[in-house]
Amino acid sequence: MAKYTVELTTAENLALSHVAASPADWIDNVVHERARVAINDIVNLAVKNYLDAGISIPATREEIVQDAF
Repeated sequence: MAKYTVELTTAENLALSHVAASPADWIDNVVHERARVAINDIVNLAVKNYLDAGISIPATREEIVQDAF
């Protein structure tokens, strides 16, 4: 599992606190949502390629993403 750290300036943190109850939760949610959208895109493309090539499709979305790379 990958771990990332984000550093905000005081002004950035205050600004983000203005629009989100918890900047940390907001950052976590936005990253996970973007990853979910990317996974859907990859799965859609990969499934099309598997079907076009007559290849068995892996059982899970995670396996499909890992196989795509």
